[in-house]
Amino acid sequence: MSLPAADDLFRATTDQPAVRAVPDPPAQEEPQKGPSGRVRHDEKITVYITSQESMDLERARLTLRGEHGLAVDRGRLVREALHLVLAELESSGEDSPLVRRLRE
Repeated sequence: MSLPAADDLFRATTDQPAVRAVPDPPAQEEPQKGPSGRVRHDEKITVYITSQESMDLERARLTLRGEHGLAVDRGRLVREALHLVLAELESSGEDSPLVRRLRE
């Protein structure tokens, strides 16, 4: 007794084009502004923070989960915060909190 090969099991049974389980993403004319959310990221940076900043980040993550029902990881939390700061810099420029804090 022999079993069918994978090609026999998964061959096309109609002349219709194959349906893809995951469609191609739409072509974007300009880069997307905003946080990337839960996608595979191509770039990586390393940021060193103090133990207090680490505790503050973890506390914020737990607050989002416990009080707002949002289960996010630290990376996503940092990306969202970065998006907010950069959007404020773009819209307010010199008057942005980032510029003010970096001048202190």
